[in-house]
Amino acid sequence: MTTIQIVIVAFAVIGLIATLAILSIAARRGEGERAVVGRVDRTALRRDRAASRAARAAPEPAMAGSHVPEAAPIDPLEARQVVDEGQFGVTRRQFFNRGILGIFGLFLAQFGIASLAFMWPKLKPGGFGSKVVAGPAADLLAQVFLPDGRITPLFVPAAQTYLVPFQQDTAGSSFAGLPVVASELMALWQRCVHLGCRVPQCDASQGFECPCHGSRYNYHGEYESGPAPRNLDRFVVSVDDAGELVIDTGQVIQTARASVKTIQYPQGPSCL
Repeated sequence: MTTIQIVIVAFAVIGLIATLAILSIAARRGEGERAVVGRVDRTALRRDRAASRAARAAPEPAMAGSHVPEAAPIDPLEARQVVDEGQFGVTRRQFFNRGILGIFGLFLAQFGIASLAFMWPKLKPGGFGSKVVAGPAADLLAQVFLPDGRITPLFVPAAQTYLVPFQQDTAGSSFAGLPVVASELMALWQRCVHLGCRVPQCDASQGFECPCHGSRYNYHGEYESGPAPRNLDRFVVSVDDAGELVIDTGQVIQTARASVKTIQYPQGPSCL
């Protein structure tokens, strides 16, 4: 049998069962219609007699044609009570109109405050996007070397920066002529140039290795392998009159992949 035939047979069976059920219920009801036989309740009889006596004792209604004084009709306009606006309150339309206006005004106020915060210039230095004072340059340079002579980048959270030493001339490198070295320190942005993941350092291999897609850079931020299109970005750095290293996170320097590397990589096992 096909599916359509099975459905037709199923509907026919269901209809037959429903018809038999209706006929069975009707037959049972017909058998139950018999004369009611039972004893009369004396309490009900006494209640009926008392009701009959009360009906006979009630005064008869007035005869037709007799004069019955009628009360004067009440004018609803004269009987109405005047309510002032303070007692009446706010109508439903006024409530909704005021609510909509209040919500719209609150939205405009939030939008205006957010716009002012976005466009308002920073009045004091500090924080990412401006000049960040990292500390005395001499002390910072001493912190980036391990006891065995290897390098360990110093992370500056306020600038999202790794400080690494660059103790050589930039001539011939991809950083030649760029203001990216001051007091033998270079500031590398922690952001991978591939898709923006944070690139952690790897002390074992002496480089930076991105855990997201495997891009690798040496400790000068020069591209080594992976899908990254260029070197790590770096910030403009300088040393002020007090000997403090200043990282200008508002000026990002981009450099192409270096054809001549300024530091060896890897110098040990990889962290990935």
